[in-house]
Amino acid sequence: MQKRKLGNSNLEVSAIGLGCMGMSMAYGPPADRQEMIALIGKAVERGVTLFDTAEIYGPYTNEELLGEALAPFRNKVVIATKFGIKIDASGQQVTDSRPESIRQSAEGSLKRLRVDVIDLYYQHRVDPNVPIEEVAGVVKDLIREGKVKHFGLSEAGVKTIRRAHAVQQVTAVQSEYSLWWRRPEEELLPTLEELGIGFVPFSPLGKGFLTGKIDESTTFDSSDFRNIVPRFTPEARKANQVLVDLLRTIAERKKATPAQIALAWLLAEKPWIVPIPGTTKLARLEENIGSGAVELTPDDLREIGSAAAKIAIQGARYPEALEKRTGL
Repeated sequence: MQKRKLGNSNLEVSAIGLGCMGMSMAYGPPADRQEMIALIGKAVERGVTLFDTAEIYGPYTNEELLGEALAPFRNKVVIATKFGIKIDASGQQVTDSRPESIRQSAEGSLKRLRVDVIDLYYQHRVDPNVPIEEVAGVVKDLIREGKVKHFGLSEAGVKTIRRAHAVQQVTAVQSEYSLWWRRPEEELLPTLEELGIGFVPFSPLGKGFLTGKIDESTTFDSSDFRNIVPRFTPEARKANQVLVDLLRTIAERKKATPAQIALAWLLAEKPWIVPIPGTTKLARLEENIGSGAVELTPDDLREIGSAAAKIAIQGARYPEALEKRTGL
């Protein structure tokens, strides 16, 4: 597995990380805990060193899972977790980045992850009620106290990133980015390049769609988040199949899979991009890791880029209420 540095920081990680949210929530019932502990161990064996979780995943159970699974490998891995989303009295997720909440979250994450220091600590979503300078200041204090090593932001807009970075160096920004969600190319990627910040795309396989294993007739478990995503209506899936067809055409030529082409395209975009595809299956993990060996030439990239630019993706990436929570 090749390594990459996140921007100008000294944080070096595997070129492909592992997003762990789906092990505990969002894509159907939680997976078997012991199986996931074994899978995380296999990921470490195969060279994965960046593992992504969050306080709200589960809630709390995903951090506990990683804490147990990664305890034997602590000095070999980088664990990224997140603060800033809480469950309110009505059971709804709400943003909360008040200083006392951040500190409370950090203490909880340290315990659940069984670590002395959080390697990479993201604000999960921008809190409109707390100035980002105040948030960055609290994380700066946590870094000074030895409880956090690196500061990150998730789904933040470029003005927010600049303001945070002026207070405390931002090591990485996490946002959705793939061949079917390319908005980060407009403002975000140029800003990150200018500031020397790494980029960690989540949903790099379009929540599974770009693997080519989902079509308009696919049914999801009743607890699967994709049931409420406009981009996953049967009509949208049928219309968006043309993008998978493009990936499949390139994949056949490269003796690879559509998923591997989608990930290889991201890796080829910038040397400081580290995608974090999630999975609960060993075969899929190995397939994703294998994307690092797929070489896309400048001609391949031009072909993919020009063909993808002509495809109008159908359906919003989030329901409207969730889209409003992003800073993009």
